[in-house]
Amino acid sequence: MKRIALAAIAFSILAAPMAQAQPRYDGPRPHHSQKHQYKSPKHYAPGQHKKRHWSRGDRVPEWQRRHHVRDYHRYGLKRPGRHQQWVRVNNDYLLVSIASGVIASVVAGR
Repeated sequence: MKRIALAAIAFSILAAPMAQAQPRYDGPRPHHSQKHQYKSPKHYAPGQHKKRHWSRGDRVPEWQRRHHVRDYHRYGLKRPGRHQQWVRVNNDYLLVSIASGVIASVVAGR
């Protein structure tokens, strides 16, 4: 009985590292098609972002609504209405609804 118990313990000690081993990655297999390869996103140099043309009724993402303009008179903008705020995105000023992010007016920057 002791031999069986010792053999089971020895087997479990030796088998544990083998169970955790992972197969080696050798790269893509030759039978895989080349059509579905990963395409990296386009990266732009600092200050050269893709220009977006905003229009009335578009929705501004929440992360861009955080850059709101408090001194709107300085930029020649009218006073925002109730539940609205001016947001600067790149060099454009957007009058945006605070709750929904829908654009009410667009003023293009110079």
